[in-house]
Parts: sequence; structure tokens; C-alpha cells
Amino acid sequence: MKGMSLIVKTVTNIVIGFIFIYGLYIILHGHLTPGGGFAGGVIIAGVFVLKLLTFGSKAKDERSASTQASVWESIGGLLFVSVAFLGLLLAGTFFINFLPKGTPLHLLSAGIIPICNIAIAIKVGAGLFAIFLALAAQKYIIED
Repeated sequence: MKGMSLIVKTVTNIVIGFIFIYGLYIILHGHLTPGGGFAGGVIIAGVFVLKLLTFGSKAKDERSASTQASVWESIGGLLFVSVAFLGLLLAGTFFINFLPKGTPLHLLSAGIIPICNIAIAIKVGAGLFAIFLALAAQKYIIED
């Protein structure tokens, strides 16, 4: 794919940074406000999809990105399960909150929940981007 016009590329370069930061905000403040790992992961996946749609890519690049997305999805899942097993290992109960809870209504006030939100965001974001890449790869399979 060749990509979009110069105007679309310029606007995308400006906007994707703000969208990415907003996604991080949703992830990190998910225990205080509506949102969390799933919603933030979807927003961050949207950044990568927008960039790919705007700037285009080759089939070889999409296959490489698909492999990387699968690796990151696995890392997110392993991080999530690792937090659960750390609860079992450190406190004797699967998925128990083993970190201090802190002051209510502050960013570091939820123990393991922000870590779980980050893990879920990585898994959801990478998974949705991998799904998008798989659907985009169908174009190259049909054209060959």
C-alpha cells in the first residue's frame, strides 16, 4: 500500500501522539475512573491501525508486524498470569493483592490492579492489532 495524502499523514503524525497518551491515561487511571486495561488497549491498538492505514505498508512488513504483535500479546498474557501466581507464591492465594494499597484515590492506591491493567492493555492492544493485520493480509492472499 502506498499510503494517504500529505495532509492526512501530517494530521496523523500530530494526532497519534495525543491518542497514545490518552490510551496510557485510561490504562493507568483505570482503577480510579471508568476505563482500564481493555479500553486503553483498544485505544492504543487504534493508534497502530491508524498509522498503518495512513502510511501503508508492504506484505513483508505486515507479516513481521503480525509476528511482533503475537509476541507482545503473549507477553501481556504471561505478565497477567505471573501477577496471579506471585499472589499464590507470596501470600498463599491465587491472584491476591500482595502489594500495599496506598492512599485512596491516588494513582498508586490499588496494589496489583494497575499492573493487571497494563498486562491486559498489552494483550488486548496487541491482539486487536494482530487481528487487523490478519484481515489486511487477506488482501495480499486474494491478489496473488
